Amino acid sequence: MAKKRLTPKSQDLSKWYTEVIQQARLADYSPVKGCMVMRPNGYGIWENIQKTLDPLLKNLGVENAYFPLFIPLSFLHKEAEHVQGFSPQLAIVTHAGGKKLEEELVVRPTSETIMYEMYHRWIHSHRDLPLILNQWNNVVRWEKRTYFFLRTTEFLWQEAHTAHANHKEAFKMVLDGLESYRCLVEEYLAIPVIKGRKSLSEKFAGSNMTTTIEAMMPDGKALQAGTSHDLGQNFSKKEVFDISFLNEKGEIDYAWQTCFGLTTRIIGALIMVHGDNDGLVLPPKIATTQVVVIPTEDKRDVNKLCENLVEGLKKECIRVKIMSDNQHRLGWKLNEAEIQGIPLILVVGQEELNGNYITAKFRHNGKKTTFKLESAINEIVKNLDSIQSEMFRKAIEIRDAQLNEVNTYAGFKTTMEKKKGFLKAFWCEEDTCEKLIKEETKATTRCLPFVDNDGNVLEEQGKCIKCGKPAKHRWLFAQAY
Repeated sequence: MAKKRLTPKSQDLSKWYTEVIQQARLADYSPVKGCMVMRPNGYGIWENIQKTLDPLLKNLGVENAYFPLFIPLSFLHKEAEHVQGFSPQLAIVTHAGGKKLEEELVVRPTSETIMYEMYHRWIHSHRDLPLILNQWNNVVRWEKRTYFFLRTTEFLWQEAHTAHANHKEAFKMVLDGLESYRCLVEEYLAIPVIKGRKSLSEKFAGSNMTTTIEAMMPDGKALQAGTSHDLGQNFSKKEVFDISFLNEKGEIDYAWQTCFGLTTRIIGALIMVHGDNDGLVLPPKIATTQVVVIPTEDKRDVNKLCENLVEGLKKECIRVKIMSDNQHRLGWKLNEAEIQGIPLILVVGQEELNGNYITAKFRHNGKKTTFKLESAINEIVKNLDSIQSEMFRKAIEIRDAQLNEVNTYAGFKTTMEKKKGFLKAFWCEEDTCEKLIKEETKATTRCLPFVDNDGNVLEEQGKCIKCGKPAKHRWLFAQAY
């Protein structure tokens, strides 16, 4: 079978992206417009993300739970900013069981309202706090334009919702949740991110502050990779969900809340940041299959060596599979392993058996090497670690080449038009300038970068890139997905 050629990544990223997803069998179009079917290769990546992130969240004291898919529409109206933010994207159920419903139900766009109704029932005393729950679920937001993984009508995510006795404790949870996302995305997906807080216009509807990790894609557009929100007491107030409790002084107080979530759109970032003209390139820590063993011929001794190799790797907890079927030729198998982005491809034939070695090909850089049979397992484990760190270093270099500081609006517009990328620029933090910049350049404020893990930012003296008024922060701007 002839090798399927992909559209070059540098020529048309969007077309390349769609082709990779379909040829690598990550996802396919659903009969329901705007939705996608995640195939085993794609869902396997999400499973590994779950397996990685879930323990990180549990280390913060998070417990998993599950709340209903359907939410009474009246619940969303309890917090005005919240319902206004989601109203255009709501899917509403009006009939069920052959009858019109007395109260319309919303298909879950996010779970604040249904969960906080229960928090109202469960929280009565400071002894009931903190309450720190998470659910792995699906949500529906009716999108006009959809894109595999990056923006779909239905998507998978985790959403954590926490309630605390004071703001200091709650804000620490906001930052800890964000740090868990940074750890996942940088240390496992090998994608560098910038942590910071959103502007008021870009924050989550119903929050006091939204913090974010922002990643840069190869086409110079930013992708919001995960967010963590300081909800203050906006949902817990008496007139909203009345999540009140008796504090240690015996006084009535209202819970301080947070929420944070990460979605399957991070798989889209993974594809774009690391993929090349031959398909996916997956970091070993998150790859569904880390090593593939391919025998070049159907001989007893060769097959036995391959089986022993697989068993040895499994004992080292390496995710490994063998392509030993006789239905496909060697070239097809190599191409399949390549487009699926398997980090390390091992080839074993009579030549290798006679020479007491294994031929290895690295997916991330295309280089080939050999491992002696007696030390092959140790070498493979060691090289998987090297692949992970090399991919992260390369991604940092590419990201940093797309990070620029600008001091004039003319320079801002020129850079955004020709190169895009992240632009650091002073902004007066007034809505008018933010809106004009977006209208004229399509660039939005991605975040005000943090300088430490406590959420502090750098204060400087400068002039707004747009209006020239005094400004004290350099914000990160970019066009975004």
